Amino acid sequence: MAGGIEAAGDLVTGGLIARAIEPEAGEHGGEGQAHCLNCGAQVISRHCHDCGQSVRVHRTLTAFWHDFTHSILHFEGKIWRTLPLLFFRPGQLTRRYVHGERARFVSPLALFLFSVFLMFATFSWVGMPIGSGPAGTNSVRLDKAALSAELAKTKSKLASLEKVGAPKVEIARAREDARNLEAAVKLAAGASLSDLELVKGDIDLGIPELDAALKHAVENPALLLYKMQSNAYKFSWALIPISIPFVWLLFAFRRQFKPYDHAIFVTYSLSFMSLFLVLLSVLGRLGPLAAWRVPLIFLAPPAHMFFQLRGAYQIGLFAAFWRTMALLIIAFFVLIVFGIILLALGVTG
Repeated sequence: MAGGIEAAGDLVTGGLIARAIEPEAGEHGGEGQAHCLNCGAQVISRHCHDCGQSVRVHRTLTAFWHDFTHSILHFEGKIWRTLPLLFFRPGQLTRRYVHGERARFVSPLALFLFSVFLMFATFSWVGMPIGSGPAGTNSVRLDKAALSAELAKTKSKLASLEKVGAPKVEIARAREDARNLEAAVKLAAGASLSDLELVKGDIDLGIPELDAALKHAVENPALLLYKMQSNAYKFSWALIPISIPFVWLLFAFRRQFKPYDHAIFVTYSLSFMSLFLVLLSVLGRLGPLAAWRVPLIFLAPPAHMFFQLRGAYQIGLFAAFWRTMALLIIAFFVLIVFGIILLALGVTG
């Protein structure tokens, strides 16, 4: 129950953040007054040309909840024009947005933020795309009892450090560990941690700070796992700048395509992949339909890449095919780089 509430909260947060980035443009507006209720200037459109306030002012609960759902889901207009193209004509969507049709569609960044929040909320609520049960009940699990014991030990260590006046760096690290463990205990479902082969012996890379961080991570695998999951949620946006240079390399000798074009391509592509993982997670809870996940995993991503490349860059079949193969390799490499970054953040954070 708590996981579902947290997932719903994440989804609402993602929608509101996406809406803050995505202004209300190209959407239907209501009837207004002759004069602005804020500054009194004469109104000639949906917004006051003097102070910028919307002419649509309401004082009903129905209108309040309408605005709430609209802010989260872009309920009117753009989202319903964007999603069908994203799934079935991604190249057309990318090309039209790059060439100026901005008000008709949800912007790539807003859609990416919302889809990422929706993805992690779905993972918390119904489970991962491949596996059984919610995220906390998959093959790698958090041991609530072990985490609680580690939390008690960390708090005791923190109290001792504060009592003897230890260096501020050590106290700060102990406090951070305590906060992370408290969050991990709340997320733990009570199942046992899967068997992990821990590195034995001393770690000596010649850098005392790094050696200490690595030893701490090895001694606390559940904490490291939690940090990596949390950082994946926080730093998913990093996939965009990591990917853009590789896509640019695919068109390095085609000067008509700008880095901006590649950024739009990458962001819409990642939005689709996030929503695709949401679909796989939902299918995993639908009994007989769960069997469709494996063929979809192997067919949908390359097909989407192919049609997005062909439509967005207006290239031929062979050019789109070899770039799709290269893009699949690039995607795998990008995920490895992202995983290394998450591991580094988990060890040193």
